[in-house]
Amino acid sequence: MERQSEAEPSGSRRSRGARALRRLGPACAALALAAAAAIAAPVATASQASAATTARPAGTAGTAGTSTTLAAKPYMGWSSWSLESTSHPGYGVDWLNAAHIEQQADLVAAKLKSHGYEYINVDSGWTNGFDGYGRPVANTAKFPDGMAAVADHVHAEGLKFGLYLAVGLDPSAYGDGSTPIYGAPGCTTGDIVYPDLRKTNGWNSAYQMDFANPCAQKYIDSVADELASWGVDFLKVDGVGPGSWQGDAAHDNIPDIQAWHAALQSTGRPIQLTVSWSLSHKDVSAWQAYSNGWRIDTDVECYCSTLETWNSSVKARWNDVVQWIDDAGPGHWNNLDSLDVGSGPLDGLNDTERQSAATLWAIESAPLYTGDDLTQLDSYGLKLLTNDEVLAVDQAGRPARPVSQATDQQTWYTRNPDGSYTVALFNLGSATAPVTADFSDLGISGPAAVRDLWSHKNLGTATGHLTETLQAHGSRLFTLTPPHSGTAPGVPLGVHGTAAGAHSISLAWQPATTENSSTGSPTTGYRVYANGREVADPTSTSATVNGLDPATDYTFTVVARNAGGGSSAPSKALSLTTPGAEGPTAYEAEASGNSLSGGAQVAGCTGCSGGQKVGYIGGTGTLGMTVDAPKDGTYLMRLDYVNADASRVLYVTADGSTQQVNTGGSDDNDWDSPQSVTVPVHLTAGANTLSFGDPDNSAPDLDRIVV
Repeated sequence: MERQSEAEPSGSRRSRGARALRRLGPACAALALAAAAAIAAPVATASQASAATTARPAGTAGTAGTSTTLAAKPYMGWSSWSLESTSHPGYGVDWLNAAHIEQQADLVAAKLKSHGYEYINVDSGWTNGFDGYGRPVANTAKFPDGMAAVADHVHAEGLKFGLYLAVGLDPSAYGDGSTPIYGAPGCTTGDIVYPDLRKTNGWNSAYQMDFANPCAQKYIDSVADELASWGVDFLKVDGVGPGSWQGDAAHDNIPDIQAWHAALQSTGRPIQLTVSWSLSHKDVSAWQAYSNGWRIDTDVECYCSTLETWNSSVKARWNDVVQWIDDAGPGHWNNLDSLDVGSGPLDGLNDTERQSAATLWAIESAPLYTGDDLTQLDSYGLKLLTNDEVLAVDQAGRPARPVSQATDQQTWYTRNPDGSYTVALFNLGSATAPVTADFSDLGISGPAAVRDLWSHKNLGTATGHLTETLQAHGSRLFTLTPPHSGTAPGVPLGVHGTAAGAHSISLAWQPATTENSSTGSPTTGYRVYANGREVADPTSTSATVNGLDPATDYTFTVVARNAGGGSSAPSKALSLTTPGAEGPTAYEAEASGNSLSGGAQVAGCTGCSGGQKVGYIGGTGTLGMTVDAPKDGTYLMRLDYVNADASRVLYVTADGSTQQVNTGGSDDNDWDSPQSVTVPVHLTAGANTLSFGDPDNSAPDLDRIVV
């Protein structure tokens, strides 16, 4: 379960923790009911199970056209869980059945298929038992003709069919350990789990499988073959760790996902594999290697009388996705969960928020699958889901990044191969506010043509900046197209400091593209300038500038160069101040001279500096620290924090100015392993009082700062 810090008392979680409890409660209850039903469910004989498997060879039923790379683009479709999770009248766990799934498939085919939507994914609740080989079987009360029949209906509409399983071996499938494994003579369920029957997955509802025994892979193979024989095109495996708020050895499910990857490939049927629910970013290389996508946060649903609300938990996606942006690409995508924007009364969002959600999902190239009841689509929701210019942004597969998250007024961007930019403006605050895209942040030096993608309108040209006044939670989505030669490298973007010493500052930036990838030469390197003097010429997107003077102001710019001898315009200037001659100073959060208020308190932390940290920061809990600066200037401050959530925001106040700092988390319940983020902070000469907190939510625990 989600916690603030190692020592946090029960019930002390604020708004985000309450969300988590609401989300997990019904889900756990549904799984518990399913498990209980499975124990009582009739078990097919081995001969019946064998006949069911061999009735339809893998890969012969309803296989749609495939691309060279499975999941070459983010998938689009519909999923059942949002309607199963809500307490809105007429829905909930009893809503799921074959008739409703086929109804939604028919509506996807009629209204959404022509815009690229193709997957119909049945989530938790379709199975309530296991056959004589421990493989899941359909709940016959809900799916009287089995899942193959539903898949046939979906395929007949020219769509693809998906199913759901939880990671690990269900105790009902295990039985007494003597259940045979199909196609693996001599193997039983007793061979495929650890002898102590340790529990795994996010709900601790299954036995952890031991893949050191080849029988375990044989079991996964048998289930994969069963799914393929039904015509399954997509599999979601849920409750996967590290992640899903679990992280110890018993919840390391990477071997499971590796086994599923191998098994699905061996079926001969192209079956996408997505892992859920909140995966640990520490293990992103495994998710990239063995899956086609991963959830970056917990359920978007609120487990309330609507499908979701802005605060529970749509807004969190703007922070949660950031640490994953560079990890997405063809074959594997960042999954933001269902895009429930099709029906105003059911969604739980106003029209402004619905557009903002659709904008974020699109610019992040997230899978676009709605969880709405398509019989209740309103005209505005249908426009959001079928705007082909916006859908093209999603399908282009170039996730956007924020210029800054220091405030709730944010510009997100990505540069396109033709030299244009996709730019989204967001006002995540609670009041109307102007939001500005500064062209210098985007490397645009002259005028740019502006197209509004939601309204399909050309808005003329803008120079220097583009400003829109947006309602609370509002957004706009544009394409900006500046004139360009087509051969010069693009301007390096996102230049920022990563570390500082008395005589050095380290910098990093985003890779520079050519102004037009079809005509320009590849970028081969960069030149770094400090106060107008060239100080480094790296070939990578980072550099450490040495030989600097202590306590001195420097302005840095970066220029890209390409194989054709071309150079870009300079990047936006970055002004930083080096520390004093003694170098940066570390300040422990738990130091006795600091100010703790509102419940913030010192807690043990085995991986932290000094073995301690300060937790319970957020709400009324704040931490105050005093730091010294040799002169007025903007310094790099490294925050060493502990966060086992998907993300948390820390409000940092210094010299009368407050900025938001997004701290990516591990989602693995490890509250003893610090992470770091470096941010610029303006200090005055002498003593400075810094304050850390979050008035609305839990902030990360703090180990120390180095400045």
